[in-house]
This record gives sequence, structure tokens and C-alpha cells, in this order.
Amino acid sequence: MQFITSDFKKGFAKLKVNDKDDLWYLSQLIDRGDIIKGKTTRKIKIGEGENAKSVKKTFTLTIAAETVELTEISLRINGKVKEGTEEVPKDSYQSIALEEGSEFTIVKERWLEYQKQKLQEACEKRYEYLLCLFDREEALFALSKKFGYEILATLSGEVQKKSKIVEVKKDFQEEIIKILEAYHERYRPSNIILASPAFYKEDLYKKIPASDFKKKLVLAVCSDISERSLDEVMRRPELAEVLKHSRARQEQLLTEELLKEISKNEKAAYGWTEVRDAAQSGAVLKLLLTDDFIQQKRTSGEFVEVDSCMKTVDSLQGEIHIIASKGESGKKLNGLGGIAAILRYKKFS
Repeated sequence: MQFITSDFKKGFAKLKVNDKDDLWYLSQLIDRGDIIKGKTTRKIKIGEGENAKSVKKTFTLTIAAETVELTEISLRINGKVKEGTEEVPKDSYQSIALEEGSEFTIVKERWLEYQKQKLQEACEKRYEYLLCLFDREEALFALSKKFGYEILATLSGEVQKKSKIVEVKKDFQEEIIKILEAYHERYRPSNIILASPAFYKEDLYKKIPASDFKKKLVLAVCSDISERSLDEVMRRPELAEVLKHSRARQEQLLTEELLKEISKNEKAAYGWTEVRDAAQSGAVLKLLLTDDFIQQKRTSGEFVEVDSCMKTVDSLQGEIHIIASKGESGKKLNGLGGIAAILRYKKFS
């Protein structure tokens, strides 16, 4: 995301969408009633009778958001037109679709602190990590994203088995290195994490000549080569310094802190009713919600109460963390009802 201009005291921010991660952030930040100004395309009928034809025309409109729909390639905001054109009059309904490259303005009656922080986070430098989990036979390549991981490729090698001799046509580790170099050139990650059971990672590391590419390599341990092990790697203590800017790691630490408090039956609440009551009493220090929980409440028309809860926490300087449901942390939180809180003090039953 890119700030073009903003004035939170006046309630507005003009932004440019740079990639799909930005759309995820915006899906959590745009609320019902927010004013959105941007470009939209609409079919317009020109002429009459047999000579009539429909053409697509682009307009700049201002709408009051009512619903927000996130797809793989766009964020569609639907609402009533506040400032229109002759073809798209005021008070009619229209959608504005935000995609990579879109510029738009959002106006809120009040920007909560966590919303400004999320927007700033989306506009800051990306700290993406290229991960490679491998052993003698398999390799998994993934890129960390703001909302989880993108699996780039899997690789299988041909190795000698004790029970059967198989001709090794290629050096498996050399193939891994070639793929890593190609992904490094394409994505320019901050670091490249090599994780393996046993000593395979050290062997591969020795095969790479000194270079800027090699300087980005960090070694870690994993138990197996699978998608679930990506979260395991991101929790490894040897990566704490390297991954300090990783959203996935921050979410894992928050979730672990929450689960620890739950296990002690002390400073934690989970489930909508329990969290709402804790927020109303001013007890919430850190509020954790999944994007799935928010979407469900919006769909069912019950988001107003959730929004009120978030505003209460924000007004008392509590932290608000929206966690992606696709990740391991989000799945754990969804298992607790999609919403939970770390409290300022031990609750009393």
C-alpha cells in the first residue's frame, strides 16, 4: 500500500493498492458507512432501438460502503452513491472494485488507533521470507505473506534406497539451490530460511559459494517436509531475531500467550459473550479476532456490536489484533470461537 496523502484529523486517507496483501488489509479496515471515492466501470446504453449498443465507461464516484467482498483479485465495495454522475445518479447503488494499481480515498468518521496502525503496517516495507524445507527426497518452497504462506513449489528427488538401488540422475541439492536462486531473483526476500531434519541444511549451505544470496540464508530445524511444518519453523528460537518483523511469528507469539493464560485459568477470555463482557468492564489488554469471525458477523448483520466492542478496547488503549484464519494461529483462534482476549488482571468466577 502507498500513502498518497492523508489527514486523520479530517478523517481521510488517499491510497494506492500495490498488491493482493493490501486488499486483505483493506477488507478488515473498511466498515459500513465509510465513504469511498474511486473509479468504477459501468455498462452504458447508447442510442435507441436497433441502433442501441452498450459500452463500458469509467466513472469516478463516491459511495457509502455497505458490504465488502474480498476475492482472489479484487476487493469489491458495494454501497449507495453519494456523489454521482448523470449516468450514475446519487442514491443509486454501485460498487467500486479495488485491484492492484487502484487509487482511492477512504473517509471515516473516526479512525481507531488499531486501524491507523494496520494501515501503516500495510504501507511499510515488506518483510517477506522465502522458506525451503527439505530432506533427502523432498523439498517445499514457500513465501511468507501478510496473511499466511504462498506455496511456490514442491520437489521430489531420486535417491538411493537401501532396499533398491536407484540411479540418481541429478544432484538433488543442486536442483534446490537453482530453484532458490530463481525465487530470490524474482521475489527479493529479506531472508531465505533453509530448514531440514538432521544435517541436510548444513550440507547444502556448504555447496553455495559466497555471495549476497548466501548472506541471506538462515538455517533452522524442521521435523518433516509439509505445510504444517512452516509454522513450526517460524516458531524456532534460532530465528527469533531474523523473524522479528514477521506477521506470522507475531501472531504465533500472541496465540501462545493467550493459550498459556487459558491453561492457567487466569488472564484470558474467549468466545463472544465472555470477551464482550470483559471489554465492557475495561479488562481487555489485547483483543484477538480472526478475519473469518469479522466476516461472519458482517454477513449476519451483527457486526455493530463487535465494532462497539473494538471501539471500547481502543478507547482504553488496549491492543487489537486481526489474525488471518488461513494460518495456524487463526485456526487455533477459530477453535475458540474466533475471538479471545488477554486481560489486564485475573478474572474472578
